[in-house]
Amino acid sequence: MEKSNDSSEYGFILVGFSDRPRLELVLFMVNFTLYSVAVLGNSTIILVCILDPRLHTPMYFFLANLSFLDLCFSTSCIPQMLVNLWGPDKTISYASCAVQLFSFLCVGSVECILLAVMAYDRFAAVCRPLHYLVIVHPQLCLRLVAVAWGSGLVNAIVMSPLVMTLSRCGRRRVNHFLCEMPALIKMACVDARAVEMLAFTFAILIVLLPLALILVSYGHIAAAVLKIQSAAGRRKAFNTCSSHLTVVSLFYGSIIYMYMQPGNSASQDQGKFLTLFYNLVTPMLNPLIYTLRNKEVKGALKRVLGRQP
Repeated sequence: MEKSNDSSEYGFILVGFSDRPRLELVLFMVNFTLYSVAVLGNSTIILVCILDPRLHTPMYFFLANLSFLDLCFSTSCIPQMLVNLWGPDKTISYASCAVQLFSFLCVGSVECILLAVMAYDRFAAVCRPLHYLVIVHPQLCLRLVAVAWGSGLVNAIVMSPLVMTLSRCGRRRVNHFLCEMPALIKMACVDARAVEMLAFTFAILIVLLPLALILVSYGHIAAAVLKIQSAAGRRKAFNTCSSHLTVVSLFYGSIIYMYMQPGNSASQDQGKFLTLFYNLVTPMLNPLIYTLRNKEVKGALKRVLGRQP
């Protein structure tokens, strides 16, 4: 394959919403605001979990990791998206596109698995409360996070080169505002079904399998909660899990709709807005969900700010 025949020499043109300049301006302002809130919110969660000794528990260790992933997830593409939306220059170099795709695949995969790990943590807390700290000990927490990162790296290391080296016969226009895998695969001028099938296989392992583990964990949690006789006990157990369930629903709902469908089933604009949702809206909402619905985090935030002993 000749270098000049693909986009490796001249890079790509991220089309985005360039045919609708007014929409681009609105999206720039909205995305800049949401990204700022996401960075501030997730940074705050990380700092609070580090600085407050009362939050040095497995649950908040995983929450801090989730906030770090959300920061990485958004930062891997939103700054480039803002540049794309602001000015007339829509180009991105081949190397930058490859880095963006790699980061996107890696961090997104890690987050899918981490949410399953957090579901297991909630299962142990609700169903095995007396043995919780024995089951979810610090070494296990580190191993589970390491497995999540290792799985994400494997996905990115395998899929990124395959997608980036597909022959595109000189095509440079990506009908998206970032280098996302489905958009790059659609540009290929060769049969890419093998790459699509491999991507679908990874999606089953990294998206559906963790989701199945989450559903099993919450099935056991629901059965345990129904056995609790006191209304206060049931409410406490529900509050323990409700924030995580909300985050799982937001993240997995958009990811499954985007990646588990046949290649051309979703409209192109719909795909762009879905990408915005799980890249920006979900990372922005996660800190709000965990803060507003969690008395411990709100208390820790007040202690860190010096407003509560």
